[in-house]
Amino acid sequence: MNGRNYYIYDVFSAEALTGNPLAIVLDSEGLDDAAMQRIAGEFNLSETVFVFPPDEKNHAARLRIFTPGCELPFAGHPTVGTAIALAERAGEGQERAQTSILMLEETVGPVRCAVSLGAQAAYAEFDLPKLPEPVAGSFEPEAVAAALGLGHHEIGFENHVVGVWSAGVPYVCVPVANLDVAARARFDPALWSSLVPELNGRVANPYVYCRETVNHDHAFHARMFGNDLGISEDPATGSAAAAFAGAIMRHDALVDGAHGFLIEQGLEMGRPSSIRLEIEAFAGRIEAARIGGQAVRVAEGRLFI
Repeated sequence: MNGRNYYIYDVFSAEALTGNPLAIVLDSEGLDDAAMQRIAGEFNLSETVFVFPPDEKNHAARLRIFTPGCELPFAGHPTVGTAIALAERAGEGQERAQTSILMLEETVGPVRCAVSLGAQAAYAEFDLPKLPEPVAGSFEPEAVAAALGLGHHEIGFENHVVGVWSAGVPYVCVPVANLDVAARARFDPALWSSLVPELNGRVANPYVYCRETVNHDHAFHARMFGNDLGISEDPATGSAAAAFAGAIMRHDALVDGAHGFLIEQGLEMGRPSSIRLEIEAFAGRIEAARIGGQAVRVAEGRLFI
């Protein structure tokens, strides 16, 4: 039995056994939706990517992204990890230091990725295929606080307030006062589901963030809870950072030009991660944005399915 090759990468980190683990199944032709969902459940990681030949010959690959509970149209750490995996695979036996541009086809649309292979961990960044947009909805701080096990006075800081944003996947961006409040957050999925209406058949998960950080070179500290995805908490969420760009633009009133932010996540889980978010602002709106991070391969094997 020949099987299918797969890799495991730790994404949004330069160190193995940190960051967000990702399974990448190569040679996925012949797998139907049910099989991919079951395989994602078998790996039981935040996401599993299935790699198919591209529809456009000039593109690198077509991707399907599954959590243990559902398929996603777009996700950040699968995009970064798969771009690096494909670049490393294509560059085997060549000089390590090189840069390449890949186009990955995802359900949300084509995603342009730039990959730099250095001596240590590789780095990839991608242009957001869909810029963040606000989603209609209002939430009382008391209700949000109750679903997160916090006091209502601990929700919000400066002029940041709760809001729903989506750059392909919707999130409720929940600002909290400081690191202590973020660490004490305890997600009640049943209460949350009763609070948040479905958006395109999905309940938007909470993305809890604060300005105070553990790493002083980072701009924000974040946590993302996702029980409906088949995980209790995510160590690093690129699609949430993409949505969060909208909240930053609105609440921090970015001046025209390029802005870079490092977002730390996963520290409460013992899986520290670092996501780079770049925003190009003009006339009070986002002209373009990118998500980037490092990734390291930690395992590879054969899937006999």
